[in-house]
Amino acid sequence: MSEPAVVLEVNGHLAELSLNRPDRGNAMSRELLKAFAGAVESVRADASVRALLVRGNGKHFCTGADLRDGVPALAAELGGGQSALRRAIRALYEPFLSIWDLDIPTIAAVHGAAIGGGLGLALACDIRLCASDARLQANFVRLGIHPGMAVSWFLPRLLGPQAAAELLFTGRKVSGTEAAALGLVLRAVPPESLLEEARAMARTIAEGAPEALRLTKSSLRRAAGGDPHSFADAEALAQAHCGGMADAGEGVAAWMEKRSPHFSGA
Repeated sequence: MSEPAVVLEVNGHLAELSLNRPDRGNAMSRELLKAFAGAVESVRADASVRALLVRGNGKHFCTGADLRDGVPALAAELGGGQSALRRAIRALYEPFLSIWDLDIPTIAAVHGAAIGGGLGLALACDIRLCASDARLQANFVRLGIHPGMAVSWFLPRLLGPQAAAELLFTGRKVSGTEAAALGLVLRAVPPESLLEEARAMARTIAEGAPEALRLTKSSLRRAAGGDPHSFADAEALAQAHCGGMADAGEGVAAWMEKRSPHFSGA
């Protein structure tokens, strides 16, 4: 029997959701999509849960959309074309973005790589703790596509417009230590301490009064302003447009072949 794509454990008032495709860097596949959506709904329905910790099993937190079994496969199932590509993008990202809508506090423990949509998943959590040697990257332009997973909504709110623009325009990697200095994560900790510290924080939060926690989170959501889901809709349209261009094919090929892309503007 194959391992489940997601593991959900509840201990007292704390739930821990682990992405469990370590052989694929926890990349966002159709299998992971369905399992993640189910786990989030289970957490939503469990009134005893007061905080959720999100992490990845294996070497990485999440390496983003699975370029073999994610958007391309979904788009093919939907009949192909730009309209199908847009629907596939939303179908892939929306279940992961649904974690934003939980009314309990969420904490991401980020280790290894958090790339593209994987970075977006971490950003959709309320708090991020990060291993000092982690690698975070909004690599979308390096693939020849527009950002997705509401990353273009989250980053300016966390970093300000200039720092967000630099990360999105260059697609460069930042370490966990730099991510903490930028304000992308709350703090960076030694890799061997990450889970211990994240669980300790999550347990402390889960000890809080449940209604006060929910109402406080609601106030923080109002303070953030705007709606990441509407941004994700606009991003899906832009991604579908870019995805139909030759540059997207070159970007994906270069990424898979671990070389620099050669974009033509076509």
